[in-house]
Amino acid sequence: MKENVVSLRRQQYLTALHRQRRCIRIWQISLLAGFFLFWELSCRVGLSDGFLTSSPTRMVGSFLNLCRGGEVLLHIGMSCLETVVGFTLGTVLGTAVAIAMWYSPTLSRVLDPYLVVLNALPKTALGPIFIVWMGAGMGAIIVMTLAISLIVTILNMYEGFRTTDREKIRLMATLGATKGQMLRLLVLPANYGTLLNTLKVNVGLSWVGVIMGEFLVSKAGLGYLIVYGSQVFNMDLVLTAVLLLAVAAVIMYRLVVVAEKLIHRLWGVSV
Repeated sequence: MKENVVSLRRQQYLTALHRQRRCIRIWQISLLAGFFLFWELSCRVGLSDGFLTSSPTRMVGSFLNLCRGGEVLLHIGMSCLETVVGFTLGTVLGTAVAIAMWYSPTLSRVLDPYLVVLNALPKTALGPIFIVWMGAGMGAIIVMTLAISLIVTILNMYEGFRTTDREKIRLMATLGATKGQMLRLLVLPANYGTLLNTLKVNVGLSWVGVIMGEFLVSKAGLGYLIVYGSQVFNMDLVLTAVLLLAVAAVIMYRLVVVAEKLIHRLWGVSV
């Protein structure tokens, strides 16, 4: 009897939770639809100037023109490729440097002031230098993306490694574990949450780096469309590119969330 009561209460709780999530989703969709509807109506009735603010229907027309010209896949693909390469390099290299700093306290003390300065330095100031070094192409854009995400990855991951439970580390040292074993068996599994949070942050930072790089030097990409559209006063093209950028960024973020669930399922059993 008691088990039936608990089962019923659990079912009621899950039903209420599902209803709440559905309600939140409906509100989210409604707010977005309401925003675009208000935007369109404000242009139709003259509350805003469509030439300056564009409108959803004009953006759809601009998107269809890009599709008919076969340009949309080129620009989206170029920006996504640059973002994925910069995101991957920033995460892998940043994590590797953080591991090296955890492994060698001397290296950590040597690099610490430089990392603080580089983190505080506006990366746009380095853009012209990257262009001179790498040339006016994809290389400069990827390096710009790497410069923005790398330092943040190093600092976040190293802080997570450094704050790993000291009692567990001391216990493993007492049992004769090497630093490599501590890293593999304790430090890395204990910081998978830090890694996933860093990945989520790096998604946004990588897109910032790519768009900044494309603003400075590019012949294709969403950043190029934004700059070109502003130069010819085509706000329909500018806002269409911004909307495509938002969609691409959200999709990439959702892929990281899916990866988080997979990693949690795999590591959650062993940790």
